[in-house]
Amino acid sequence: MVMKVYSPEFKADAVALYLSDPSHTFEGIGKDLGISRETLRNWVRAERARHDGGSTTSTSTEKSTVDSPPTAQELQAENEALRRELATARKEVQKLATERDILRKATKFFRTRDDLVTNRFQFIEDHHHAWGVKRLCAVLEVARSSFYKWRAGREARAARERADVALAERIRAVHAEWDGTYGRPRITAELRDEGERVNHKRVGRVMRKFGIAGLRLRKRQVTTVPEPSATPVPDLLRRDFTANTPNTKHVGDITYLPVGDGDFLYPATVIDCFSRRLVGWSIANHMRTELVADALRSATRVRGSLAGAVFHSDHGTQYSSCQFAELCAQLGVRQSMGAVGTSADNALAESFNAALKRETLRGARRYDGARACRLAVFRWATRYNTRRRHSANGQQAPNAYEQQSATLTLAA
Repeated sequence: MVMKVYSPEFKADAVALYLSDPSHTFEGIGKDLGISRETLRNWVRAERARHDGGSTTSTSTEKSTVDSPPTAQELQAENEALRRELATARKEVQKLATERDILRKATKFFRTRDDLVTNRFQFIEDHHHAWGVKRLCAVLEVARSSFYKWRAGREARAARERADVALAERIRAVHAEWDGTYGRPRITAELRDEGERVNHKRVGRVMRKFGIAGLRLRKRQVTTVPEPSATPVPDLLRRDFTANTPNTKHVGDITYLPVGDGDFLYPATVIDCFSRRLVGWSIANHMRTELVADALRSATRVRGSLAGAVFHSDHGTQYSSCQFAELCAQLGVRQSMGAVGTSADNALAESFNAALKRETLRGARRYDGARACRLAVFRWATRYNTRRRHSANGQQAPNAYEQQSATLTLAA
């Protein structure tokens, strides 16, 4: 059934979606979200009243008002403001140009794998006459006090470097004497027997610094260790993604949405196999178990209860974790998983993810940013349930299909 009581989060997202594009109308957004235009209008008015001091008699998108022509004093004040903004912008451009030149010259200092902080300090030391220590420290994001402390310790560092070179020669001699088999503990013992007062930590540091290592036969490293409490989860669907009644069989998955310059958001879903309705979902910038747990809790709030229902997923670590298994047991949900490495065993969820990306990105490679991505997913997910036609439902939207099914059941 269509939700009649809306959460504060839903209202906030609906208002943000309407205000995100001047071309949006109350009628269009209201249809997409399954709410009346007057309800959305009241939400927007309330939001603007909170921010602007309470004037809700008119909005820029409802009516356009004709202002009186500006006076000469107003034009002069506006020109002065524009001049100040231009001067500020020029200063900012000059500042950015200087920072660009600094970073260009600093590039070669960061090409090696040496200590980046030391490289920054050395660059500041070499170029502080041209740009000043304060500007260089700000651009390279280091504290001036740290730079001056580094500068004051140059002689001590040089002395330590000479001592490390001398110690490395003695370590190489011991290492070669024992055919390269000795490591840090035995080399330290040898040096101490020869009268060298040296700490094993320093020996290890010098060995790493100069690439000296003892003989080690590595054992095969096991990186995947199943939890002792984990039990096999059967496949209760067997690729049958149909259901005779709502709230009996669900599928879910996690996908990725590229945003900005290299970042991602990850939505997790819970889809009812009866009507293909998105009954629960969550989105975050991580893929921890909390992501899929929030989606399942969201489905529980929408349905009222998931007791006795099946939830089918792949073998992702989030779904196979003990934490998620405990949540399913708490909610009375029966877990189901397909075979490892077989996407067809969760084809319904895979198809949903493909449609989500295809219809929100519309050929673009990335979303403009995290906020734009969240609003696009919010609008699409809501419209998916309320308006988007689905072939499995006889070209009806999931909500309409469920309502029709409930009507037919009551009539029978």
